[in-house]
Amino acid sequence: MTLKDTVRIVGSLMELAARTAPKAVGQDFIEAMVLTDEQKVAVGKELFNIAQERGQVNWERDGQNVLDSDAVVLIGLLPHKGAGLNCGACGFATCEEFNKHSSSREFDGPNCSIRVLDLGIALGSAAKIASEMNVDNRIMYRIGVAAKRLGIGNAALSHGIPLSATGKNIFFDRPPRK
Repeated sequence: MTLKDTVRIVGSLMELAARTAPKAVGQDFIEAMVLTDEQKVAVGKELFNIAQERGQVNWERDGQNVLDSDAVVLIGLLPHKGAGLNCGACGFATCEEFNKHSSSREFDGPNCSIRVLDLGIALGSAAKIASEMNVDNRIMYRIGVAAKRLGIGNAALSHGIPLSATGKNIFFDRPPRK
């Protein structure tokens, strides 16, 4: 077994952690997967494409991180209705009003704030596993944008967590923002 294989096993454990993370009102709208090597390379290249389109170097920097990583875990929030709590945190007075609206940008929305909290808990649970296993990682929303553009997964909103096991954390000393 190679070190990369071990990192992919950690990615699978992270997927498990996201799957079993607590969810509001007992409803699960979380999607989690370890990308295949082909998907990982496609996402890295798509981040370079987005950088070129937008003239923003941070997309390229994240793309290089993806290409240099051993694995990437993608965790997303599937299309959903409001949680039924009528909390108003989404900006609408009721869940019924929220349920009438949708749009298409980098991510589909609006999104129920309670469901987005579920996504955050799933991401934190997954990152905790990587940390406990001493695998370097960083949560990146840009990975989710590239994955959505490529049609990877079914999530309305997702983030990626690239994983690396080297002598130096590749996600730490990254080029400054320009």
